[in-house]
Amino acid sequence: MYNILEYGAKGDGVTNDAKAIQSAVDACSQAGGGVVLFPGGHVYNSGYVILKSNVEVHLEMGAVWKASDHLEDYYPLRNNGHITAHESGLPSYLNSEYAGKPFHAFIYAYQEENICISGRGTIDANEKIFYGDDSGYHIEGSYYPRIPLMLLEAVNHLTITGVKLINCAFWTVHLVGCQDVLIDGIRLINNLKMANSDGIDPDHCRNVRISNCHIECGDDAIVLKNSGDYKKYGPCENIVVSNCTLISTSAAIKFGTEGESDFRNVLVTNCCISRSNRGISIQIRDCGNVENVIFSNIRIETRRFSHEWWGRAEAICLTSIDRKPGVKAGKIKNVRFQNITCEGENGIFLRGSDDNFIEDISFENISLVLEKNSKWEIEGYDIRPCQGDGNLRRKICGVYGEYAKNLTFKNVKVEARESILPYYDKEMEFKDTDNVSIQ
Repeated sequence: MYNILEYGAKGDGVTNDAKAIQSAVDACSQAGGGVVLFPGGHVYNSGYVILKSNVEVHLEMGAVWKASDHLEDYYPLRNNGHITAHESGLPSYLNSEYAGKPFHAFIYAYQEENICISGRGTIDANEKIFYGDDSGYHIEGSYYPRIPLMLLEAVNHLTITGVKLINCAFWTVHLVGCQDVLIDGIRLINNLKMANSDGIDPDHCRNVRISNCHIECGDDAIVLKNSGDYKKYGPCENIVVSNCTLISTSAAIKFGTEGESDFRNVLVTNCCISRSNRGISIQIRDCGNVENVIFSNIRIETRRFSHEWWGRAEAICLTSIDRKPGVKAGKIKNVRFQNITCEGENGIFLRGSDDNFIEDISFENISLVLEKNSKWEIEGYDIRPCQGDGNLRRKICGVYGEYAKNLTFKNVKVEARESILPYYDKEMEFKDTDNVSIQ
């Protein structure tokens, strides 16, 4: 046991305890492994910490590990010096091209193994230092990309369990090229107005289990990615998400839009989605393909949020559209939806393109109840990011599909309640589709 108070941490919420925490982590790893303990009843203000192999970081109940107020205290990933405070102007490199790799991190690891973060304490990412414009419904960040709470790259045998993660202004748990990951029983609570505050982002990861978690955040709650800067790590595959409760101002469960490699062999089951702008969204805009995916036993509740957020309250949304000329989107095929109940302001939306059909998609035992439940206008469908404004302005359907083939609908029920009728067209509509079976 490596108690950080014995390594010089003050736990007074003011002193930067990063040096003491790092000393405990290093000593633990060098000794062959053990537990780095954050005793309860203290707030540990901290700059960045680099996690090492064979170390379990354990936060007791009442312990808070809080990210520093000073941007220069974060780990630099892309520049030779530290970031300057945003009040005095950001360095020019923050405006350079971004393809999935942030410039800084708070909790970081690279090419390590056997790392665990556990306990009933809290890790606070200190979102307030990143605030930009606030419309009342959407807080724009002061710059992009902002700092993830965790960036764990090329870590094998990773466990995150029990802890509470709060107040992140960017991707909260960003996992890159990790293998054998277990995330179990965490609480992840971000500001529902904070842009880009994703929950858990497995990026080019394999053999991942996310279970028994509660996540609410102002962007996608659980989102699989294959970012361009990390393409060397290959596909996202062998992923299981189960027994989670999810709230999102964007999509509760999403694939993309960063998709430079394939997504395959994914199971999502026994989840409850509520107060979300979208339920399930597969957004393919790059060359990666999606195949062999099953969604089952899911309750979805959607509602429209303000225009800044992508989505129009679609319960299920599958789109494969070229990001821009010269960037060809991959294929979506062999995706199954089973035993799903949906209630909200939109239904199922499928859209490929004239040279790239979505194919082999099945829906079985699906209940759709369409009902107006927000103050925002119902405007049709949203295909952003894309060329143009991305809005398909029209009346909605229970199921609407374009550029798709080999679709199967078995026991799919649509109920349009009176409040939705001014915005409602019909139960199902298909354009430029082939081989649609409705049983």
